[in-house]
Amino acid sequence: MTRQKHSTRILIVDDHPLVREGIAMRISMYPDLQVCGEAATEDEAFALVQQNNPDLMIIDISLKSGHGLELIKRIKSLQPAVKMLVVSGFQESLYAERALRAGALGYLSKQESNAKLIDAIRAVLNGQRYVSAEVTQRLVERALGNRDSTRPLIEQLTDRELEIFRLIGQGLTSGLIADQLFLSTHTIDTHRENIKRKLACKNAGELNRQAIQWLLEND
Repeated sequence: MTRQKHSTRILIVDDHPLVREGIAMRISMYPDLQVCGEAATEDEAFALVQQNNPDLMIIDISLKSGHGLELIKRIKSLQPAVKMLVVSGFQESLYAERALRAGALGYLSKQESNAKLIDAIRAVLNGQRYVSAEVTQRLVERALGNRDSTRPLIEQLTDRELEIFRLIGQGLTSGLIADQLFLSTHTIDTHRENIKRKLACKNAGELNRQAIQWLLEND
């Protein structure tokens, strides 16, 4: 009797049902790949990881509840064998390196073709990093100690500060951000002050305007 080959189990984490459906349909074209679950929030994704034991997770940065980078860190800490690929519409120059530092092996823009999605999946499953040529060049430059003085101020923000900056752009108050991130209002206000300083904002109004403008351009 011929032993049936094990299909690679893939969990899709994205807050847009149409995006999940499109990714799942593309994956279904390959008999050695199998979608074992879909999630829209960080907590749903973590529960499905424990329940379905995927080989690979495809994760968006922006989730219905929670955040992709925090999910990556959580999975990397507690389920290190699970490989992770970020597929996102967010600015690659700002998020790709953060995703790699968090524990993902690859970053793919949603603007890329379906063929590149499969290429990225197979590369990550083989333990290889998958990023654009531009990101690769930046990583090489950083490794060589070369610093780009033209880098945007927003790149100085930590992952948590960037997440809070995005939520500010959505119009959320410190109290609502605190509830969503399970942090205290005092902690959020401290982060806001740090963000203001790093982005050279003179006051809260200027911070809000910058956050809204950035979100319009990048979300």
